Amino acid sequence: MSEHKPSHPGHHHRVGAAAVVPTAVITVSDTRTSETDSGGDRVAELLEAAGHPVVSRQIVPDDPQRIAGALRAHLESEVARAVILTGGTGVAPRDVTPEAVEPLLERVVPGFGELYRALSYQDIGSAALLSRALAGLAGGRVVFVLPGSRGAVTLGMEKLILPEIGHLAAEAVKTSSR
Repeated sequence: MSEHKPSHPGHHHRVGAAAVVPTAVITVSDTRTSETDSGGDRVAELLEAAGHPVVSRQIVPDDPQRIAGALRAHLESEVARAVILTGGTGVAPRDVTPEAVEPLLERVVPGFGELYRALSYQDIGSAALLSRALAGLAGGRVVFVLPGSRGAVTLGMEKLILPEIGHLAAEAVKTSSR
């Protein structure tokens, strides 16, 4: 019986992965400002440390039309190859980010949300089931939706997004050209 080996930087799926992925960061919040957006700050900090330029930062309110409009603008622009949204992923009535984003995705990547919640469970226990983290491909871009807290962002970025952003960005371009 063969043993499954975890993916590593030389894994064959990562051949052709983009080394640099210009990324837009959208924080979804009715209360955060550029001075208090610690989750968005953490996304930008980790992207830049990994060599991925942050090409845009913005904060939009918890409103489905505003969220979709901000994402759509990046999907139509030639600047960003990835978009990371933080916030609005819980189950409260104002948490509408997944509902605003998912209809714009051409392909959902279900493993992202599944793995995010499994990893989160190790840190916060059963409260992890409240997260509706999500990822997908749209318009030749990769889109990630994370909870907004600094800890949640760090987990998602370090364990999932940064190891795979180049591969997913390359696949998104292939998917959109079909």
